[in-house]
Amino acid sequence: MSDASSFITAGLTPEDAPYVEATQRWVERAVVGLNLCPFARAPFIQGRIRYAVSHARDTDALLDDLCGELQSLAAADAADCETTLLIHPHVLGDFLDYNDFLDVADAAVETLKLDGVLQVASFHPHYQFADTPPDDVENATNRSPFPTLHLLREASVERAAEAMSDPDEIYRRNIDTLRKLGLDGWRALGTEASSQES
Repeated sequence: MSDASSFITAGLTPEDAPYVEATQRWVERAVVGLNLCPFARAPFIQGRIRYAVSHARDTDALLDDLCGELQSLAAADAADCETTLLIHPHVLGDFLDYNDFLDVADAAVETLKLDGVLQVASFHPHYQFADTPPDDVENATNRSPFPTLHLLREASVERAAEAMSDPDEIYRRNIDTLRKLGLDGWRALGTEASSQES
């Protein structure tokens, strides 16, 4: 096993497998399969996405896990690990509570002096954009099987944005893709957590 794959799988237990498998399925079928994030394909194919599962049952423990993952990603070579998905199935199941925690996550990036180096993006099974009803299919662009904090390298985000003439086109295209797919089509992808996993 290479050093890179050892990093990618470090710390996972057999109990983590359903959470990781469901998240990998979501990345493969929705994020990459529907091209919701055109920058995700290469890290996915090359195995440079780290899937970490937090066993936290409260936000203090989750913050500890987040800080550890931020430091690990900052220290890792991007050629080995491009990005981290920190899955936290046992805490912040309520979307509004999760949304409030994002300010805490951003503050952690600053406290660790990683602002300008890393950023945190948000995915949640009940993700809801402002001014949209809960069942609006466009919310699916940010719906993952479990609450998940996505740790990204700022340099990678900037490179990707520079390569596009209009980065906002991704958002518009995603909305169009999901509206054509519809809620039934989204559910047919099988990217939502099963009752055994949640």
